Amino acid sequence: MRKIAIITARGGSKRIPRKNIKEFCGKPILAYSIEAARESGLFDTVMVSTDDGEIAEIARQYGAQVPFYRSEKTANDFATTNDVLLEVLAEYEKRGERYEIGCCLYPTAPFVTACKLQDAMAQLLGSDADTLIPVVSFSYPPQRAMIVREGRLVFEYPQYLDSRSQDLEPHYHDVGQFYLFRTEAFQRNQKLMIGNILPYVISEMEVQDIDNQTDWEIAEMKYRVMKEQQA
Repeated sequence: MRKIAIITARGGSKRIPRKNIKEFCGKPILAYSIEAARESGLFDTVMVSTDDGEIAEIARQYGAQVPFYRSEKTANDFATTNDVLLEVLAEYEKRGERYEIGCCLYPTAPFVTACKLQDAMAQLLGSDADTLIPVVSFSYPPQRAMIVREGRLVFEYPQYLDSRSQDLEPHYHDVGQFYLFRTEAFQRNQKLMIGNILPYVISEMEVQDIDNQTDWEIAEMKYRVMKEQQA
C-alpha cells in the first residue's frame, strides 16, 4: 500500500506575507510539516505542491520533493485544497505512480508531529473510514450562541436557554492541520469533507489558526509549551 504526503504551500499569502516560509521558532514554518512527514516513516513520497521557486528551494532543503509546479488554475486565490490534491494525484498517475493513501499536510502546521501522524494513520487503516480529520471541540457550546437581531441580542437556540454547559453535546471543528484519506474514495467524491469520516480529536493547546501576527505569536507560545511538555 503506497502512501503520499502532499504539503500544500502556495506562494501568495495576503494577510501574512510569505507566510509559508516565515520563520517560526527558529526555522521556516514549512519545515515542521516536512519533518513530521519524513520522521513518521509512513510515506513513500513526501512532496510539496507550490507555484513558488523560493518555497520549492526551501522544501528541497528540508528533504521534500518538488517534482512539478502547480498549474495556473490551482495557484490562484480561488483554488481549493481539493483542487490541489486532485491535480497532484492526477499528475503522479500520468507518471505511472499511484498511491492508495494520501495525507494532505498544511504548511503552517507546526503542531503536527510524527507520532500524531503515526497514530492517526493506524486509526484510519484500522477502520472502514474514507477519511480521517483532526478536530477540536469548541471552547464554548455553540448551542448557547447569541445573535444580533434588530439591534438586540437574542438566543439563536432558545431551547437551550436554561441548559447547563456541561449537559450539552460537544461540537467540533476542523483544526486545519492535516487530513488522511483513501485516494480512491477521495477521487470518487472529489471532496475531503464528505463520505465516511473518522474524527481525530486534538487538544486545544495544540491548535491555532494563524491568520495574523497575533495568531502567529500565540502559536509560537503554544508550540513552546508543547515542546516543554514533551521534553
